[in-house]
Amino acid sequence: MKIYFAGSIRGGRENNEEYFKMIQHLKQYGDVLSEHVGAKTIDDLGEKNLTDEYIFERDVNWVKEADVVIAEVSTPSLGVGYELRLAEELNKKILCLFRDTGEKKLSAMISGNNKLIIKEYKTTEDCFNLIDKFLTK
Repeated sequence: MKIYFAGSIRGGRENNEEYFKMIQHLKQYGDVLSEHVGAKTIDDLGEKNLTDEYIFERDVNWVKEADVVIAEVSTPSLGVGYELRLAEELNKKILCLFRDTGEKKLSAMISGNNKLIIKEYKTTEDCFNLIDKFLTK
């Protein structure tokens, strides 16, 4: 299975540690194409050694190649929103994971889209259970 994991980079890296844990968990199911999203070496300036054009083309191709898309959507990100819309147009199976801390509300463009599977979680274990259910259906 090829998995595209989406998470905020330039929109903010406050959930980076969570991304890393999710990606490690996802690896038991297949190849995580976008493993770099959880890299501790990437800050909110992104991948500094790559052009924006290269990143765009690479990520679009990965979304096209993926069997499923899993997005952590707690940190608002224009890039993640774009990737979700692309995945939806390509009829990919999509899981959006949202940690409700009370600080931010999930965008209505995500929560109002009935083509996305949206799940709230509180702990990392909750998140892993939601991923397991999604990938074993």
